[in-house]
Order: sequence, then C-alpha cells, then structure tokens
Amino acid sequence: MTLVAGIDSSTQSCKLVIRELESGRLVRQGRARHPEGTEVDPEAWWAALLEAVAGAGGLDDVAAISVAGQQHGMVVLDEAGEVIRPALLWNDTRSAAAARALIEEFGAAELAARTGSVPVASFTATKLRWLRDAEPEAAARVAAVALPHDWLTWRLRGYGPAGRTPLGPVLGELVTDRSDASGTSYWTPGADEYDRGLLAAALGHDAVLPRVLGPAESAGSTVAFESAGVAIPAGIAVGAGAGDNAGAALGLGATEGDVVVSIGTSGTVFAVTGRPSADETGTVAGFADASGAYLPLVATLNAARILDSVAALLGVDHAELGELALQAEPGSNGLVLQPYFEGERTPNLPDATATLFGMTLASTTRPTLARAAIEGLLCGLADGLDAVRRVGVEPRRILLIGGAAMNPAVQTIAAQVFDSPVAVPQPGEYVADGAATQAAWALTGTRPAWPLALSAEPAPDHRPVIREQYAAVALA
Repeated sequence: MTLVAGIDSSTQSCKLVIRELESGRLVRQGRARHPEGTEVDPEAWWAALLEAVAGAGGLDDVAAISVAGQQHGMVVLDEAGEVIRPALLWNDTRSAAAARALIEEFGAAELAARTGSVPVASFTATKLRWLRDAEPEAAARVAAVALPHDWLTWRLRGYGPAGRTPLGPVLGELVTDRSDASGTSYWTPGADEYDRGLLAAALGHDAVLPRVLGPAESAGSTVAFESAGVAIPAGIAVGAGAGDNAGAALGLGATEGDVVVSIGTSGTVFAVTGRPSADETGTVAGFADASGAYLPLVATLNAARILDSVAALLGVDHAELGELALQAEPGSNGLVLQPYFEGERTPNLPDATATLFGMTLASTTRPTLARAAIEGLLCGLADGLDAVRRVGVEPRRILLIGGAAMNPAVQTIAAQVFDSPVAVPQPGEYVADGAATQAAWALTGTRPAWPLALSAEPAPDHRPVIREQYAAVALA
C-alpha cells in the first residue's frame, strides 16, 4: 500500500492527512495549533508541522508529501537563510496605505493586466512596500522573499538557517507553485513569470524568489534528519505545494464549470477556468490554480458571522436558527438583511454597517429574521458569483462548503438563491486533501481521481424574488 501525505498550514493550525494512493482512503491524520496574531515567527509553523507529523504517526511509510497553506504572507530571509522579522500574514492590514500607493503609482488597470489582480493590503507586494518604508534597515537585508508554504517546503527538504539544518541556506532551492505565486502582486498568471519590476518597486531592490513549479512537478526529495525529536525520513518525494483556496479546489476535484462557495468566518467564491482573468475594479482576484488552469476568486468579509450574530440576537443555536428560517416563505415576507456587520470587501464598503429593510408588523418575526439572515448571507455570495461570471466563468455546479453549509436551511435556501445546481460535499479537510492529491500527482505523474462524497444535493428551486429584493435595497 502506497501512502501520500498532504499538509494544510492555515492561519489557525496545521493539519496533516495521510491517504492511500490508489483509493484516496484516509489512513490517519494529525493537527497542531498555530499562535494567534497577524504577524508570526515562521518557526512556530515549523514546530506545528512537526507536531502534526508526530500526531499522525510519522512519515516512515509515506512516499510523497506536499504542503498547502495560507496565501500572501511575507516571509523575508537574509543571505544566511535566517528569517529577518516575523512574517506578516494576509490579515495584517498595516499595509493598506502601501496598497493604495502602489495603485496610485501604476494604476489599477495596469496592475490587473500585469498580475491578474488589483492589490489590497493582504497581498505580498503591499507588505514588502510597507517593510521598505517602515523598516528600511530590515528591507535592505532581504535576500529572498518566500510565502508560508514555500518556506515550509524548503525546511521539509532540509534547507534552512546555517548550522541548524542539514543542507543549509541554499536560497536557490526555494520553490512555490502557480497558485501561491499569483497572490503576490509580482507574478503574471497568463505568462507564468515573475514581474521583477513590480518586486523592485515594492521592496526597493531585487531578491531571490522561489522557482515556480507546475502541478505535476516534484520539488525534490527529503533527506534524513531530525528536528525537535521528530524524524523526517529520506527519499520522500515533495510536491510543489499550493495556496489554500487552490488546494481546496484540487481536494474537491473541481474542474471547469465547478464554482466553490465557501462559508467560513468570511466567504469566498472561486471557480476553475481555462482562461486567465484581469478585473481592474479589484472585485475578482485573477489567481492561478493548482492544476495548470486559473482560479478567479471573490472574497466577502461577512459570512458565517452573520448567522452567529442573528442566532445570538434570537437566543438560539445554528440548528434552531435554520429551523426558524424554514418556517418563513422565500423572500422573508419582504424583510431584507444587508449583512455588512464588519464593513464589506465585495462590494468595497469598508465603513458600511448592517441594515434591516422592510420591517413591518407582519414581516418582523423570529422566522422571517432568521430567514433574512440566511438569505442575506447567500445573496452576498451570489453577488460574488455574478462577479466571477463577468470574467467569463460559466457555472454548471455550485459546491457549497464550510461549517454553515451543513445546515439544512442553508442548503435549501442556497438552491433557491443560486440559479445553478447545488451540491454539498461531506465535511473534510479539503485543503490538506488537495495537497495530498498534489503529492500523488508529483509521485506518479498522473492526477488521481479520488471520489468526492456528497452529503446533500438540494433540489433546484430557484426563487428570483429573493435576489430581486436584495438588489433593490442595495440601490436604496
């Protein structure tokens, strides 16, 4: 039995799955927490990875491994391979002014044409510009720039600071993949190459960047070493890795026409497509994916937290909220929640607040409020789907994932809001599964076709009134 491993190094934790190569069957798994905060010492990620490896029973019988992870984080290294300062994560917004400065210098249309996206504070280039301006001495020491999964892959292969790793600080051995490179704002998805001019404009000088590997390419193999009491065996093939959303798409087996709608604390809508995109409005990020195609993506700030807030207001849990919602008719008797509790990114309204429209004695009931919360959540994501459509995506199926997707009311109402069939996969670690898929691909040269188990396929029941009401209040 041949085993492959996939790692999801997310903002909150490190999760590792070990699967059987032929069937995709889950054999064992491990996890470890990451420290909180918007800047983190990358060594904490490495410690968590080792803890997850130990928790999964080690890697002695594993043939291939790959690391997917949170995107955009800035890991800067000096010539000795030492991390210069704690990594700035995607959710560190101190670089917002730097993002505006880069847009003013180059123009949104040019940046979208060159990188597929208009940079926001989460993107790597904006963090490098912040470093140049706020910590010039640190910026001057930067010899290489990596992303979180790039750095972990480098360490897993035995590279790292001099004297503390078996192979030492060979910066030229840093590797990444197309999906993570496309979130930097200095890589061009359509051309599959770095834009060195944008890197220099952000950082102030050129630097070593990870070599970009294709989806089936191997980064090499591990060498035998031990770190913090955990053994890394020699000879494990190492995949290129991936950004988290691209990893999830790969783990779901998404192909062209599949649109993934993820309901977490925030929401994301992304789709696999054969064409690169460039949206100068900044609504759609024109990322690459982990399969050799592209992954246009829209993010919303408000998703599951909408349900958290309204459930708390009504004094119920999520299951009870769903039961209440299904007691009301589609359209919530005219009650509409515009759910911008924390401002909003799509549309770009950072100072907006949530608003209830259509309150009457008849419409203001517990069931209609519960339903308006779910309809508002899904209408915001449907707006994201419309934005993805505008860059050329033709959806044939919605894959609804995330904790809230397990709520029967969310499933039922999703089939009424979206005008494409909805499928709900069983809960899983899809980012780690995508990394395991990539490990198998690098090992064999063939992308595995592991089955996707579905927990629900709600019957199509499109009700245009829901979105019509939502659109009307957006114009109010």
